[in-house]
Amino acid sequence: MSAQTPAVPGFPTSRLPAVNVAQVPQRSPLRYPGGKTWLIPHVRAWLRHVQPTLLVDPFCGGGIVSLTAVMEGLVERCIMLDLDPDVAAFWHAVLREGEALAQRIEDFEPSREQVEALMRTVPASILDHGFRTLVLNRTRRSGILAPGAALIRQGENGQGLSSRWYPDTLARRIRAIQPFAERIVFAQGDALALLPSLLHGWGRRAALFVDPPYTAGGKRAGQRLYTYHELDHERLFDLLAGGRGSFLLTYDAAPAIEHLVIRHGFHAVRVAMKNAHHAHLPELVITSEALFA
Repeated sequence: MSAQTPAVPGFPTSRLPAVNVAQVPQRSPLRYPGGKTWLIPHVRAWLRHVQPTLLVDPFCGGGIVSLTAVMEGLVERCIMLDLDPDVAAFWHAVLREGEALAQRIEDFEPSREQVEALMRTVPASILDHGFRTLVLNRTRRSGILAPGAALIRQGENGQGLSSRWYPDTLARRIRAIQPFAERIVFAQGDALALLPSLLHGWGRRAALFVDPPYTAGGKRAGQRLYTYHELDHERLFDLLAGGRGSFLLTYDAAPAIEHLVIRHGFHAVRVAMKNAHHAHLPELVITSEALFA
């Protein structure tokens, strides 16, 4: 769909206010660009309405939605998917070797030399790879893992690389996940290739939280933030329209996406969320039924 797609009439504002992310439990160890902590009140309301058995999170990234859903008892199980091998290695390490990962975090003090050495090293195990992912995520600007991302220089209060490295907090978050690890499945793979079989197998018992890279309509943010940013957005909408389960889909308010919402008869509301520069940016929360207007 062209970047020149004309605008459509605006969608209503969500009845749920934008949340201060400091009021939401911080469960993910990853500092993920485009993270959805601000969306948690909408996710809770949606899952309480739908009451699914399973949550499928096909672009899981930092995993805050899946972790919240399982740890707060909103679903029995979740399936997290991501195509990025670095993200995949991190979640495999958390779910398979969480205590060893937590101990390694507690023992590590990042310096530029150590971080640059990690960047050059080929990991020998899932634990090594997952630890490497977390270190780079917490020491690069805005947590960006895509190639070319720069390391933090000044950081908060001039602390440099250590300004986002909180070993006790990160280890505590990983240990908090361990009692729920058997209820979480992670798989590395292409969401559009895996979704049809998941939708067919679970039907109405499954709910989908879908947070794809924002590259529709010529948007460049996703291209800069994520290694695997290419996505057929129209096919994604077609898959959701053909499924039987409930979904919650989030996008930025681009005309191309607004047209897809209208074409498929979906429902959308706007939520003004704040970015790192405290600017209010409109995002769309899209569902198969009217929940938030």
